[in-house]
Amino acid sequence: MKSAFIACACAASVATTAAFADTPVDAQPEAPEADLAIHAQPSTFWTGVWSRQNLLGDMGGLRPWLGQYGATLSITETSEYLANLRGGLKTGGTYDGLTTATLTVDTSKALGVPGGTFNVSGLNIHGRNLSQTNLGTLNTASGIEAQDTTRLWELWYQQSFLDKRVDVKIGQQSLDQEFIVSQYAATFVNTMFGWPALPSYDLPNGGPAYPLADLGVRVRGQITPNLTALAGVFDGDPLGNNPNNLSGTNFNLHNGALYIGELQYAVNQPADGQMDTGPSNALPGTYKLGLWYHNGRFADPRVDDTGLSLANPASTGVPQQHHGNYSFYAVADQMVWRPDPTGAKSVGVFARVMGAPGDRNFVSFAANAGVVLKGPFDGRDNDSAGLALTYIRIGSHTTDLDQDYAALGPYGVRTNETTLEATYQYQLNPWCVLQADAQYTFNAGAGQNPSDPTQPLRNTFVVGMRANVTF
Repeated sequence: MKSAFIACACAASVATTAAFADTPVDAQPEAPEADLAIHAQPSTFWTGVWSRQNLLGDMGGLRPWLGQYGATLSITETSEYLANLRGGLKTGGTYDGLTTATLTVDTSKALGVPGGTFNVSGLNIHGRNLSQTNLGTLNTASGIEAQDTTRLWELWYQQSFLDKRVDVKIGQQSLDQEFIVSQYAATFVNTMFGWPALPSYDLPNGGPAYPLADLGVRVRGQITPNLTALAGVFDGDPLGNNPNNLSGTNFNLHNGALYIGELQYAVNQPADGQMDTGPSNALPGTYKLGLWYHNGRFADPRVDDTGLSLANPASTGVPQQHHGNYSFYAVADQMVWRPDPTGAKSVGVFARVMGAPGDRNFVSFAANAGVVLKGPFDGRDNDSAGLALTYIRIGSHTTDLDQDYAALGPYGVRTNETTLEATYQYQLNPWCVLQADAQYTFNAGAGQNPSDPTQPLRNTFVVGMRANVTF
């Protein structure tokens, strides 16, 4: 598949192709969690390629045909070029990309089973990872960085009950689609504004989040109109006993269990997808509290099985084991300014914090916060500009081990790392978004060069451009 950069660059000339004019296309939900109602569009709805919701229109009639059976096909491409201008492991740039294909089926229309949704998605990951080859930072520069492969991602069935107040999802799931999510943080490119640093480093193989998913069951219930509860149990390791599970088909239930629960409190939410237009212009917000617990065994980063430091020449080299691991977290998204309750222009802020015990985790505290301006200029209602900060604090036992080594000779002591990101999303047309991005990382590598622990890393400065295309 051609990259999103090529698709956007050629869009202006493709838009003149008469063969694509006035082609009906079914509306697409933005995420697997969206209700799967199929909205047929009149034949005159689309005026050409440039103004279509999807680059490929109705795919030669495929989308309308699928829509007859309650099915929706979504294909997206994210392509980016990021370059490190200073510091890190080396300067220079890399290209990487992600193609995602998702098929969702409304079982009410397809099978006559009301309240059911079937979802299957796959990933094609391509290109090189800037963070691994050029940066050496812990706050990895891009949320799509991963090992090149084509893999199954999610495969689940969801059934709602009690007039949609309760639903249960079972199958292979990616937790970053529902848990620990910040609406405003998703604007940014750095990985840690998506699936945060703490579970990324502390859970086995980063936990069940992009590009991995895991078998499990999730229950969601609406307690009150404002309060929703989510709870789930998943296999403890998304790679399981197959570290080379590049296909995503190693369905494993043999590595302990990961339990997660979250309470979500929403205020001043728009009704039926419309902005609040009350006289008070009440501003919407969402607040979340959650925790996860893993019942496996976790190695102490510093202490061996006899109580000696692993840096001690007399150490056995076998880490002490701790039973279980856990973390608490909080997420807040709040709109703080909207001059016109019917307009797009608004300012939203977000904050997310997480903590975990330092005696069994590489990261003991992680936080990010930022501000996003929607519709920053007149006539640019779909654009967004943002500024955000993400912070990682290294666990106490990891820092203590580094200090033990430093007492024996030159050695970098890892403490914390902070990345500042500024970004701008430009809606080129309905199916293409261009995003300019800049990131500066302070105390890169948290104070240690991963290639040579005796040497520090210089702070890094990354700039780049991302393109998102909906096919």
